Amino acid sequence: MNPQFPVYIPSKGRADSRLTMRALERMRVPYKVVVEEQEADAYRAVIDPGSVLVLDPAYQREYETCDDLGETKSKGPGPARNFIWDHAISVGAAWHWVMDDNIVRFHRFNHNLKVPVLDGTLFRCMEDFVLRYRNVAMAGPQYFMFVVRKARLPAFVTNTRIYSCNLIRNDVPFRWRGRYNEDTDLSLRMLKAKWCTVQFNAFLQEKLTTQTLAGGNTDAFYAREGTAAKSRMIRDLHPDVARTVMRFGRPHHFVDYSRFKANRLVRRPDVEVEHGVDDYGMALRYLDGSPAALGGDGKS
Repeated sequence: MNPQFPVYIPSKGRADSRLTMRALERMRVPYKVVVEEQEADAYRAVIDPGSVLVLDPAYQREYETCDDLGETKSKGPGPARNFIWDHAISVGAAWHWVMDDNIVRFHRFNHNLKVPVLDGTLFRCMEDFVLRYRNVAMAGPQYFMFVVRKARLPAFVTNTRIYSCNLIRNDVPFRWRGRYNEDTDLSLRMLKAKWCTVQFNAFLQEKLTTQTLAGGNTDAFYAREGTAAKSRMIRDLHPDVARTVMRFGRPHHFVDYSRFKANRLVRRPDVEVEHGVDDYGMALRYLDGSPAALGGDGKS
């Protein structure tokens, strides 16, 4: 099973690594990668050329960076993400996926097991869930590293930030902005406008941590200036809920999402949710393909 909405990956300087692209190819999930014109041939040489979209430079010129640095440094992935949003609308999609290019694999978290998934079913599960509701603007899977395997966690949480793997409703009145932390900013603007976001603990993205892979923002920003500037930006854009702190050994932003608890999911009147568990045909298997059972010998 594959996602019903298009999947996009903005990428820069990572034609060799292609982590998210490789992950999706193993899962047989179709995608488009958006790159700047000077890198297009490098990507076409290593993936299906039909999967490569070239970023319109107008999106870079017109992008709202939320600072006064102009063209003195990279504007980050925001312009490509806005191009992607408009491209998804142009092909008639009601939603779209946009994923960072440094995701190693995706997992289902169930019965205290983080199990790699081998097809696109988890994306369809998340899509079907958000389509039950009238007021979800964005959703996505939690980070693998933030889920403790033996913790007792809900299948999803509402009204928090959505990072790195975003399922976005196309008709909401927003676009990406900001040279840094554009995902936090977009999440906050949606929540302040009374929309809901959904972060799934049942499905996880195993993403490399910041500054560990060459290319992308690692080369554009962090190799030279660290994370202080991006932390200050989100504080300055949202001083009512954000501040800067030291986390993970570096400056980081901290956002208080508690004020958005009042945003409630509103189910569509034509939706009825059946009782019981629907596994969408997913089955737990050993690496050799043979059936496995929960609580077995630990090989699965």
